[in-house]
Amino acid sequence: MTKTPIAPSELIINSDGSIFHLHVKPEQLAGKVILVGDPGRVPLVASHFDTKECDVSNREFRTITGTYHGKRITVVSTGIGCDNIDIVVNELDALANIDFATRTINDNLRQLELVRIGTCGGLQPNTPEGTFIASEISIGFDGLLNFYAGRNEVSDLPLEAAFLKHMNWHGTQCIAHPYAVHANEELLNRIAADDMVRGITIACGGFFGPQGRQVRLPLADPEQNSKIEAFEYEGKRITNFEMESSAVAGLSLLMGHKALTCCMVIANRVAHRANPNYKNSIDTLIKLVLDRI
Repeated sequence: MTKTPIAPSELIINSDGSIFHLHVKPEQLAGKVILVGDPGRVPLVASHFDTKECDVSNREFRTITGTYHGKRITVVSTGIGCDNIDIVVNELDALANIDFATRTINDNLRQLELVRIGTCGGLQPNTPEGTFIASEISIGFDGLLNFYAGRNEVSDLPLEAAFLKHMNWHGTQCIAHPYAVHANEELLNRIAADDMVRGITIACGGFFGPQGRQVRLPLADPEQNSKIEAFEYEGKRITNFEMESSAVAGLSLLMGHKALTCCMVIANRVAHRANPNYKNSIDTLIKLVLDRI
């Protein structure tokens, strides 16, 4: 069967053979990938590598591939937000599963392991500053997955329905329909083990209003956070806010990759406390993930 090439407008490849945004070439991508938001966190992760193959930067995207205790690992910065995750995960999948010479999908698809390491806001009394949380389920407020076919097949529709009913959101008050996606179970059990809190994570489309922060602008739903904190589904509570986990989980599931988000709590919204000097302690989470990925 003749394969139809993917048009240059749909898959942009740079003149040096690298993917458009990341500037990474297919041979530079490892099967195990760590995603971090901050470009400055990429060299922190890579400082634990035994060897380094490449160090590539473009805009907010920085990529280093190397080895850690015999495992080949790529660490990539995504910047902030699910829109950037859409770029990064699609380009990582293209690097893994598309022949750049013919612009056609490979016959044998490669499954990546994607683990996001980030920071978050805790929403429960058992998630104080410094807690490590593994996102067993992510609820996306960003709406990203709604643009892809197969969205319902990879989402937990009963959980979505229960959440919308609990929040009492109707009409324009909930512009982007939330979607709920589970992390890969094998990866969750391996990375989270028995020393990370597991729960439901809300991935927000912004840092202020979408996370219930009121500075100068009033909120559309002033009771949003109290309702979120009270939500419970099959014994699971919403443990934290962050801004990328739903897109990582959803796109990976659609593409056949394994994915998980692990975050360290730097602010507890219930206690109204925050620790802005968290950068030294997140290295402990980084080393845990490196050992277990």
